[in-house]
Amino acid sequence: MEGRRKALLFTLCFFFISLPTFSSLPTFQTLIPSSHSLPSASPTSFQPESEPDSESLLGGSESEYGSDSESSITLNLDHIDALSTNRTPQELFSFRLQRDSRRVESIATLAARIPRRNATHAPRTVGFSSSVVSGLSQGSGEYFTRLGVGTPARYVYMVLDTGSDIVWLQCAPCRKCYSQSDPIFDPRKSRTYSTIPCSSPLCRRLDSAGCNTRRRTCLYQVSYGDGSFTVGDFSTETLTFRRNRVKGVALGCGHDNEGLFVGAAGLLGLGKGRLSFPGQTGHRFNQKFSYCLVDRSASSKPSSVVFGNAAVSRTARFTPLLSNPKLDTFYYVELLGISVGGTRVPGVTASLFKLDQIGNGGVIIDSGTSVTRLIRPAYIAMRDAFRVGAKTLKRAPDFSLFDTCFDLSNQNEVKVPTVVLHFRGADVSLPATNYLIPVDSNGKFCFAFAGTMSGLSIIGNIQQQGFRVVYDLTGSRVGFAPRGCA
Repeated sequence: MEGRRKALLFTLCFFFISLPTFSSLPTFQTLIPSSHSLPSASPTSFQPESEPDSESLLGGSESEYGSDSESSITLNLDHIDALSTNRTPQELFSFRLQRDSRRVESIATLAARIPRRNATHAPRTVGFSSSVVSGLSQGSGEYFTRLGVGTPARYVYMVLDTGSDIVWLQCAPCRKCYSQSDPIFDPRKSRTYSTIPCSSPLCRRLDSAGCNTRRRTCLYQVSYGDGSFTVGDFSTETLTFRRNRVKGVALGCGHDNEGLFVGAAGLLGLGKGRLSFPGQTGHRFNQKFSYCLVDRSASSKPSSVVFGNAAVSRTARFTPLLSNPKLDTFYYVELLGISVGGTRVPGVTASLFKLDQIGNGGVIIDSGTSVTRLIRPAYIAMRDAFRVGAKTLKRAPDFSLFDTCFDLSNQNEVKVPTVVLHFRGADVSLPATNYLIPVDSNGKFCFAFAGTMSGLSIIGNIQQQGFRVVYDLTGSRVGFAPRGCA
């Protein structure tokens, strides 16, 4: 009996000693306010570190995507602060949040649309990549990639957007064009530009297709929730990622582009639809791509957008992609809950984020939205938990859509509660800089989440920054690799 008691006592002691290390989460992490502030604009124009001579590419040194499964190119990521602007950092940030709110409204409206069929492609392995930069200095919440358009290639900035399908850019002659940092692309000077006939299957895939009755060529129109739109010729063209040329990409050549577009020449649609860049060319890079979004205020951290097998990070934690029967554009994931300060937030359960059978609700990953929006009951519970954990910090007045702000002026470092997003199969622990961000130059920081009255929640790019976000469409999964911008 005595031996049994000793054995039981040993077992209980071992259990209690081991218990604290099981599934434990850190409660606080350090934020250094002085090292994070709004970037100021630079009066100089950005010059890419290296852009190949397009004429020399025609001599046979370019890649046309054969059978080399290891082919990949990595370009540096640069911040776009060098693109000049006359706005102050505070004005830029306010403008960014205004555009962000309009984008969220647009996405919510789009999610209520009629269904579209998904495209399928036979896989072939290839790889290539391009640089990515933050658009904060242009008042834009989006990130930009730099690529060549046409033959010879003319290098321009394009918004990187996983929430859109159509690839488009401004084209001369312009009926009306907004200001962009590069010269406007002139299709008349490209040897590989070609219009698409009205009778083409590509033209019929457009949601809003038109026809130039005189030339019998296809016209496109894309409208956004903020009132912005682009209209022009639907055509095919060659895109160049450094020395890698992708021929025959269907894109919009916009001659009338109006609204809140800023800085970039156009948009590289990376959505799941048939006309997005992955939808058209995914078979050339084995249906895989990834990006890492630099800190919105950083100026020299390297990063890239990568297409092909090299896009998949070995350190990524993956969660399955879900299919919305109503809309194929967005990347839906399953969010099971949220932890703040090492503890699951009560009431924030998977049922709040459920994508139902008719396509309502759910959670999407979007590179074009800045601030993560959570369905309002989930946001309120999360916000309140954060306020409790940050009760020692000095509160500050609300700012724009942010209702939880702090005065961190004259603070060398502060302890803030940790935040973890629990996806199915992947717990994503956010750095403090991904949820407590500067909103002015005077030490005011705000909790960078917001509630939404829409049933759709959106994981925005502020929360994605610093992670390599991997889209493995063959495996129907998306992954997150921390510290992925190096």
